[in-house]
Amino acid sequence: MSRNGLLKTRIVVERRKVHLAGRDLWALTYNGMYMPPTLRLRPGDRMEIAFENRLDKQTNLHVHGMHVSPSGRADNIFLAIEPGRTFTYEYAFPKSLEPGTYWYHPHPHTLSTAQTAGGMAGLIVVDGLDAYLPARLRGITQHVVALKDFQLVGDRIKTADLKMGAPTTRTVNGQLNPRIGIRPGETQLWRLANIGANIFYKVALPGTKFHVVAQDGYPVNKVYSADSLVIPAGARYDVLVQGPKAGVSELQTLPYNTGKAGNQFPRATLATVRSDGEPMRPVALPTAFAPVDDLAKEPVAGRKTVTFTENKAGTLFYINHKQFDHNRIDFRSRLNTVEEWTIKNDSDEVHSFHVHTNDFQVMSINGRPQTNYGLQDTVDVPPRGTMVVRIRFRDYPGKTVLHCHVLNHEDAGMMAVLKIDR
Repeated sequence: MSRNGLLKTRIVVERRKVHLAGRDLWALTYNGMYMPPTLRLRPGDRMEIAFENRLDKQTNLHVHGMHVSPSGRADNIFLAIEPGRTFTYEYAFPKSLEPGTYWYHPHPHTLSTAQTAGGMAGLIVVDGLDAYLPARLRGITQHVVALKDFQLVGDRIKTADLKMGAPTTRTVNGQLNPRIGIRPGETQLWRLANIGANIFYKVALPGTKFHVVAQDGYPVNKVYSADSLVIPAGARYDVLVQGPKAGVSELQTLPYNTGKAGNQFPRATLATVRSDGEPMRPVALPTAFAPVDDLAKEPVAGRKTVTFTENKAGTLFYINHKQFDHNRIDFRSRLNTVEEWTIKNDSDEVHSFHVHTNDFQVMSINGRPQTNYGLQDTVDVPPRGTMVVRIRFRDYPGKTVLHCHVLNHEDAGMMAVLKIDR
């Protein structure tokens, strides 16, 4: 946790054995753990991380979804921390940083999938959601629900030739089917975060609704309810959950199909929810919540088209028919302007659009206007579909990236460089 406006810590990256799902397995770890420490801070804080690489390959660090400089020693994914080296990351977060759930993971091109799937992924929580909750809900119990999965080869977590549709073991906070306790009628805040490399979750607690108060680290302007939430790799939802009647139920991921060129993910149990103890009278949940940007009201300074394509074999992936090259500037935008981007998915599977540094507002999907609950940073574009978004470029110039957050696709070319000019 941050102290007096500073979170200062050390992260050691190494391959080591961890006890996971009842077995001792070789994994890629942060500080020796498959589920590493959650970093917790407040808007306006600074963060310093002494980042030591004990792997035999280069790596780096990305703070996913966070509005912070993409340059220098901050969220600079163009840095390469070589084996045996220690690098100090320094982040100065603005006071306007939105409270909610974020995460951290490696971002070296062609190695992001292997390292994230191998275990290198952890949570970041920016405190402050309480400010928007009614008094009776401030200080309620919180649970992080970090969704990670792993495939096995012998006694090691698989990191090469990962097939998205292959059998996988899904964990919550690095545990196999853990128990979540709640009292009947009690309201809790759950931070649902898909911090895996590739696979999708369609999360549900049958008989209980999720009341969304933040999405991708951005508080909503109006609380909305859902029976299930599709969470692509990288996305997060902060939700209020009210305890069901006494008994045991299952937090599940439901069957989900990403298209005829994609994958069909089966139903699986994620955690066991035990509702017991003295019942509580359910508190009335908020409807209005936080103020949000509405970029629909802003003048548009420019328009761009981003087209996702792939080869027939599904082994090479492109943005605007080009594969990623870190030396090439693919898009240029200007600081303190709003642009409208059309994201086209010219393939037969879902791709997840993600852009670093600045979040975006989804205007429409396949021509259907979308309700603006708040900005997001990772959103699915349906097969043969089109999504229109608006982005405001604020605070930070520099070179950053946009990509598909299915890391198999990103590493195989589906990433582009965005230069934000002053």
